[in-house]
Amino acid sequence: MNVYQAIINRRSTRKFKGDIVSDQIILKLLDAARWAPSGGNIQPWFFYVVEDRNKREQLVAAALGQKFIAEAPFCIVVCAEPEMSAIRYQQRGAELYCLQDTAAAVQNIMLAALEEGLVSCWVGAFQEDKVQQAFDMPRNRRPVAIIPIGYPVKEPGKAPVRKEIAEISHWV
Repeated sequence: MNVYQAIINRRSTRKFKGDIVSDQIILKLLDAARWAPSGGNIQPWFFYVVEDRNKREQLVAAALGQKFIAEAPFCIVVCAEPEMSAIRYQQRGAELYCLQDTAAAVQNIMLAALEEGLVSCWVGAFQEDKVQQAFDMPRNRRPVAIIPIGYPVKEPGKAPVRKEIAEISHWV
């Protein structure tokens, strides 16, 4: 599939088959993540691959009861390390660049998942401190996204309506 097809066909999916995803495919997703653009090539990210059901249940609790997180065969918790970006870019690096970098990594993971026949959902609604506690994260590691990933129960539905380009752009 070409990149435009992948961008247009990717959907947030909350229903997964229970089928296990191979380590080889998971490694491909992590590889895609590490090739995301990064300010100053600092790569201020860290990824937790969560296959353990009990840990996924802890993510559900941290994510305001979003049960589909535990129903996926695995999740990737994408974290930023703000201090890494701050070394070169000070406050702006810590507050913005590291988040931009991890957001790009999330998108790469989701597009790579689609290429592998998987579906995913970008979850941003969660209590950071509970996620940090669940994985005993160092204080300098900030969870940015939880991505439940698995094989689809059914083919994703029709694309949601998008705003027209003229509504979201201004050419000067």
